[in-house]
Amino acid sequence: VFFTSKMVQVPAFRVLSFSGSKDDMAAQAIVVGGGLAGVSSANSILEFGGKVVLVDKSAFCGGNSTKATSGINGAETKTQKAKKVEDSVDLFTSDTLKGGAKRPELVKVLCGNSGPDVDWLVDKFDLDMSLLARLGGHSAPRTHRGKERFPGMTITYALIQMVEKISERSDLARIINKAKVKQLTMKNGACCGLIYEKKGKDFTEEGPVILATGGFGADFTENSLLAKYRPDLMHLPTTNGDHTTGDGIKMGEAVGARSIDLEWVQVHPTGLVEPEDPEAKIKF
Repeated sequence: VFFTSKMVQVPAFRVLSFSGSKDDMAAQAIVVGGGLAGVSSANSILEFGGKVVLVDKSAFCGGNSTKATSGINGAETKTQKAKKVEDSVDLFTSDTLKGGAKRPELVKVLCGNSGPDVDWLVDKFDLDMSLLARLGGHSAPRTHRGKERFPGMTITYALIQMVEKISERSDLARIINKAKVKQLTMKNGACCGLIYEKKGKDFTEEGPVILATGGFGADFTENSLLAKYRPDLMHLPTTNGDHTTGDGIKMGEAVGARSIDLEWVQVHPTGLVEPEDPEAKIKF
């Protein structure tokens, strides 16, 4: 699964192995990051009968996902079939590989899951995905959206609201905002929880961890992942939120997780300039 921001594309989340018993795993899972990847993970955990705590360092969830304006791609969806659009997973896979993807095994997962994922949004969250468009690089109309102006915001907020509703009426879900994860905790060589900071105090959560923290396009410091992998782009501004600093990638690598394709940074030609601060590195 991939999360695509306007500045960087990296794996959205990885489930780190857990060293506890089955009873421990049933206690809760921890999701770090409240964008679309994170709230999709949280809802999936709840759907399969688990408990979840979602931790996000921002004051509210949504991340860069709420900025998406085109829609979500899917092949062989119910919407396509209703509109008699001819498309297939194989065609979507071919288009993706032609576009420059270098890892067929990941493309297979991305494209193969795309249709059921779009249908999941419609069936489980009553989202409108009735409009189709054929965007650049695609051989068929497969970019789905509803009639709302900002599909990323509409989709992401629907999933956030579902987790919020469950958290309000049960102990199956918790959302902790303004909480910066500092460290993944390890036991017998496996991840078993994390430590986060909130209001100057440290707190601990135990359980398997899903990292859904997005990219690193808004970190312009000397020791940033952007400086390490694409120093040639350090002079450019970004439309990522200022929270997009690669925290999850760094924490994962610190405990032995393997990262891939971090050199693939997307540069986009558009953004809004604040007249009072035209040189700002962070733009909308």
